[in-house]
Amino acid sequence: MAQTTTTYNGYCVKCRAKRDFEGTVQEKNGRRMAKGVCPQCGTNMTRILGKAS
Repeated sequence: MAQTTTTYNGYCVKCRAKRDFEGTVQEKNGRRMAKGVCPQCGTNMTRILGKAS
């Protein structure tokens, strides 16, 4: 399965601000999570998405 990169909006804990980040979706147990890197500080960011339909 090919992973595509999409832009998501998430909260960076280090910057204490909402940022747009490019991430890939990883599925586990029917749950989806976008994982990427903050463009300002380089900290890992995650965003939990809804269940896959």
